[in-house]
Amino acid sequence: MKLLHLKIAAVASIMLITVSGYGQHDIKISGTLTDSLTHGPIPFATVVLSDQQTKAPVKGIQTDSIGHFVLENVPVGTFTLRITYVGYNNIFKDNILTNPATGNLNLGTLPMTASKNKLLTEVVITGKKEALRNVDGKKVFAVDQSLVSKGGNAADLLQNVPTLQIDGYGNVSLRGSTNVKVLVDGKPSIIANGDITQILQSIPASAIESIEVIPNPPANYDANGEGIINIILKKNSRPGLNGSADIAGGTNDNYNGDASLSYQSGKVNVYGNYSLKDGNTLTTGSQRYTFLKPTDSVVYTNETFPYVTRNEIQFVKAGIDYSLTPESTLGISASFNSRNKHENQFLSFTTYSAADALIESYNRFNTVNNNGNSYELDLDYNLRFKKPKEELALNFAYAYGSFRDYQQYTTRYNPVNGVESPNIDTPLISDTRHKATNYNIQADYVLPVGKSGQFSAGYRSQITLGNNDQYAYNVLNTGETPLYTLTDFFSSNNQVNAVYLNYKDHIGNFSYQAGVRGEDSYTDATFSSYNTNNMLFAAPLKVPVKGIYPSVLLTKKLKNNSQLQFTFTHRISKPTVRQLNSTTDFSDPTNYNKGNPSLIPEGVTDLELDYNETWQNISFTSGIYNNTINNVIKSIQADPVNDETTTMPENLKYSITTGLELIGRFHIVKGWDLTANANIFDRDNATAPQYGIAANNGISWNANITSNVTPIQRLSLQIHADYRAANMFLQDKNRAAFGMDAAAKYDFAGNRAALSFNANNIFNGRKVSLLRSSDDLLIDLEVRRVSSRATFTFSYHFGSGGSKQKESKQKRIEDAS
Repeated sequence: MKLLHLKIAAVASIMLITVSGYGQHDIKISGTLTDSLTHGPIPFATVVLSDQQTKAPVKGIQTDSIGHFVLENVPVGTFTLRITYVGYNNIFKDNILTNPATGNLNLGTLPMTASKNKLLTEVVITGKKEALRNVDGKKVFAVDQSLVSKGGNAADLLQNVPTLQIDGYGNVSLRGSTNVKVLVDGKPSIIANGDITQILQSIPASAIESIEVIPNPPANYDANGEGIINIILKKNSRPGLNGSADIAGGTNDNYNGDASLSYQSGKVNVYGNYSLKDGNTLTTGSQRYTFLKPTDSVVYTNETFPYVTRNEIQFVKAGIDYSLTPESTLGISASFNSRNKHENQFLSFTTYSAADALIESYNRFNTVNNNGNSYELDLDYNLRFKKPKEELALNFAYAYGSFRDYQQYTTRYNPVNGVESPNIDTPLISDTRHKATNYNIQADYVLPVGKSGQFSAGYRSQITLGNNDQYAYNVLNTGETPLYTLTDFFSSNNQVNAVYLNYKDHIGNFSYQAGVRGEDSYTDATFSSYNTNNMLFAAPLKVPVKGIYPSVLLTKKLKNNSQLQFTFTHRISKPTVRQLNSTTDFSDPTNYNKGNPSLIPEGVTDLELDYNETWQNISFTSGIYNNTINNVIKSIQADPVNDETTTMPENLKYSITTGLELIGRFHIVKGWDLTANANIFDRDNATAPQYGIAANNGISWNANITSNVTPIQRLSLQIHADYRAANMFLQDKNRAAFGMDAAAKYDFAGNRAALSFNANNIFNGRKVSLLRSSDDLLIDLEVRRVSSRATFTFSYHFGSGGSKQKESKQKRIEDAS
């Protein structure tokens, strides 16, 4: 651990020495592009600066997601600026003079007018968005280039995003931490009762515009979680009528289709998306228990659990944006998610003595039916004041979800050495009903200050009301009999009220941003169950949390498109409703899972130093980070009682993670680019003697790489590989895992239709494999999940808008930049 810290300190020293060695006053030309009618931003428009006399291109760039552009290192001279975007009239600005006396030039807001003639008469190619952008401490990944996740869901897409990992259970982690918050369009989602794994499986990849990864969220984000993944859904921004459709079929009887349609003209923008996914997931798993301090003759227990899951998921989103005035826009959108899941599990159990003599053998058949739906209504209002960049944004969102999880377990005991088991086969039923209602009220205000400063403030109130009721039954000859010991009722009221202040500005090539967030939140819940006399009792629970959470972002721009960035944030991570709920999940007869109402929030402090540099064909990001968590919440598997264990979350003392992250994007030759990511980290965990856990630390790493090749015109190939090295975390020694995906896409003439083929997890290497140990127990576990291995997808799109441009024009832009 000390060695890693010394290496990281050396890297930091080199970075700081690099900063001190540079000082510059480069000339910059900046501006913001908007639609002349809707006043909305125009992203990915092409901006080219040319010498006014020779007409030779000097600099070129594309506007970002909010229509902003900055041309850096502009030489002294007289230039012409040309801005183009298909569907709009070009903007020309001549006689742009630059010299040290004039300094930087801010062109302000540049409105573009829609072109009446939207027909293209030239051969066009589709321009690619920038795959990775660093914006105010968050990494924004464009996902439309991910061929290997075509026809998949959000989990498949996240698997291919640098810095993220998805394990065999579908859990997402960021830099080794699984306590990451997943937002959809900046808000928590109640899809599948807010279960992150189910949310990611319920959102089709085709509905996603981009993924924002925010390891250290600033003050305008909720102060909850060890990092944020924000899924941005598609919303039309192209003029005219546009539409697209995909239909796909894959192995294991997996099928899906989606369609989108949008129309933008004048003051109105209407859009809608629909997706249907119907397919199987095959799971195989095994685990072996070794009782180190057995209380009876059982020393070993072996379990295998193959099962098949059938999911039918529908997702719909539609909305309209209307310009009430040139300065204000009203947006209304609604989404609907429906999920039907059927699962057949076959569990086989055998127990052995110390001499490996068979003691008991039984099978368990589990039938699971999980279905439900959720919907959300959003109302947005945006007002732009006369002062440039002064804006007010209001949002109100309402969401409701209702879900039912019905499971029946039938246990059958097998004869041992010809002797029938004395145990009685008793079927069990678990019938769980979930309901959730969520309200979100938000206001954000931005005020420009001076020449370059910006002050922002906001208020947010979130209210989530939930009910989770579990009914349990024994199935006897006389019918269903209530099993009161496992029948529970849990109702919760979770509220968060927050205000934030943030200010950012720059002095020359140094920019700074500082913010503070104040939150007053609480979880008010009631757990009801039955005592030994089958009498219902209620146990109230209240977890109040108040705090002030600061954040700081400092950026120093260096020469040659490079910069150094420092981030500091202090946050909390509150226990989830499921972690507080004492209801027992008894689906696994050898290990029960339940919540812990005594949990307290984690305290999270993050420090990070990043260095970014961009060359003509290479962009590189490196960062060192330190994540300290006090009162860390982790699931602990307790010592066995009667050959059964119970897993529940507990607060441990601390966990400290220090790491180095590298992300590079390389344009090797024409038609071949490569994106690579590596993350090496050291995790230091405090001792927890009450659970038989000694202090431990160790170095681990993970990496992924994505290669895109265009061998011939219209044909694109993509290969993705990821590797997660072995690591030690508390009770668990996780074994290494490896995955590889491949895909190909052929665009037909006219660029309207395409045929794609992708193969996922080719070598079946993605898995959960670990050895869990305590003073009394060893558990050897392995789980693998396989959905569609190979998928064919046919795509078709039409429309008058789009990011298309002549190949010769694109070549000039690349040369100029």
